[in-house]
Amino acid sequence: QVQLVESGGGLVQAGGSLRLSCAASGRTFSNYRMGWFRQAPGKERQFVVAISPSGAMLYYGDSVKGRFTISRDNAKNTQYLQMNSLKPEDTAVYYCVADSRTFLAYANPNNYNYWGQGTQVTVSS
Repeated sequence: QVQLVESGGGLVQAGGSLRLSCAASGRTFSNYRMGWFRQAPGKERQFVVAISPSGAMLYYGDSVKGRFTISRDNAKNTQYLQMNSLKPEDTAVYYCVADSRTFLAYANPNNYNYWGQGTQVTVSS
């Protein structure tokens, strides 16, 4: 089992920045692909970004390219999501995810066994 705990969400004005963190425990963190999904009210879960176990490969959703940056620190069992130039449409609950099956498609939420409880990000206009 892997436990994931997100932090860093909150309220920010459009154009501002937030940094989300996700602390993992329970298994060898460096064996897992990590990532973030988000879900806005009334909408399906949307892929945001993913990072390979080593951190060498990064995958971004089209809506966040150039604004969001994912990173991980395997020594601290933590991944980060730096969000810049935030827009009101970025408002959602953000979920940290993890899975060791790196051969599966990274953008499909069904391919992640482990999810955090979610953290709310609200961007005001």
